[in-house]
Amino acid sequence: VESAQLFLAAFYQLPVKALSSVQAGDIPEYARRKNPATGDPQLHTSWVLDTLLPPKRPADAVATIALTAEDLYPDPAWNFVFGQASLTERVGVWSVARFGDPAKEKPLFVSRTLKVASHEVGHMFGLRHCAAHQCVMNGSNSLEESDSQPLELCPVCLRKLQWNVGFDVAERFRGLRDFHKVSGLESERLFIE
Repeated sequence: VESAQLFLAAFYQLPVKALSSVQAGDIPEYARRKNPATGDPQLHTSWVLDTLLPPKRPADAVATIALTAEDLYPDPAWNFVFGQASLTERVGVWSVARFGDPAKEKPLFVSRTLKVASHEVGHMFGLRHCAAHQCVMNGSNSLEESDSQPLELCPVCLRKLQWNVGFDVAERFRGLRDFHKVSGLESERLFIE
């Protein structure tokens, strides 16, 4: 959670605050299911986006995103999603359930977590899926597809975000470089440099 906070603050050049956690017992049964293929528990993204997060979003927040270790599904016909966000309601959710063992593959786990977090928050800033370039805003339906994407916006999406937020691009890159250095994400640091 702390790594995601620090990364998102550097990525979007905005302060990021953690809200209190939601206890598993507070999630209603209708917001859960067993994955039909695996039998693993899953959380319905619509409940998170429509019911849980809107009343929790602070008045001064640009966006609110939830992080869960429970697998997610957006619709009964879907197997899973890594995350989901609303383009208009400024709420989103992402899951680390499919990212591997953080103790055994920490850099890969962290990279996957940050990619999905920044992707979903990007939607809350009005960025749609990018099909023009290699970009963190590319859509993905598998870990292989997600792993092949960069942990950075393409120039087109970066300009859209910069126009929206109004940050200094050079300052943003310095913050990301420093984050990647401290986090041990060497290939990402080299890319940013």
